[in-house]
Amino acid sequence: MRFQTNRRQEEPEINLIPMIDILLVIIIFLMLTTTYSRIAGLEVNLPTTDAEATDSQVNEVNVAVSASGEVLVNKQPTGAGVEAVAAALAAAAAGNEKAVVVINADAKASHQSVIDVMQAAQQAGLSNISFATQTTRR
Repeated sequence: MRFQTNRRQEEPEINLIPMIDILLVIIIFLMLTTTYSRIAGLEVNLPTTDAEATDSQVNEVNVAVSASGEVLVNKQPTGAGVEAVAAALAAAAAGNEKAVVVINADAKASHQSVIDVMQAAQQAGLSNISFATQTTRR
C-alpha cells in the first residue's frame, strides 16, 4: 500500500462571513434597545410674579445694574470693578451677614455685569442673593 505524499494540503482559512453576520445582528440589537435622550438645548423659564410689591425690609441691600453696566448700591453710585462694588455692599450691609442682596438688573444689562455683582456679594460675605422681577400686567 502506497500513501500519496505528493498531495497538496489545503491551507486552513477563516470564514469571515458568519462572523460579520453575527456582528451585524449584535449592532442591530444594540441600536434597537438603546434609548436616545435629546439634549439639544436647555429650556429656561424666567420668573415672573403676580404678587404685589412688598415694602423693603431693613436687611435688604438693593443693587441696580443699568444697561450700560453702571452699578448703584442703595441708590448710591459705586466705582468700577468688583472690589469697589464689594466694598459698597459691605458698607451697606453694615456687618449683617444675613442681609439679602436684591439685584435689579436692566433687561439690556450685560450678563457679565450681573455676574460681577454676584461675585462682589460673595467677596463681601453676603450669601443671600435675590433677583427682582417685574409684575406682569393683565
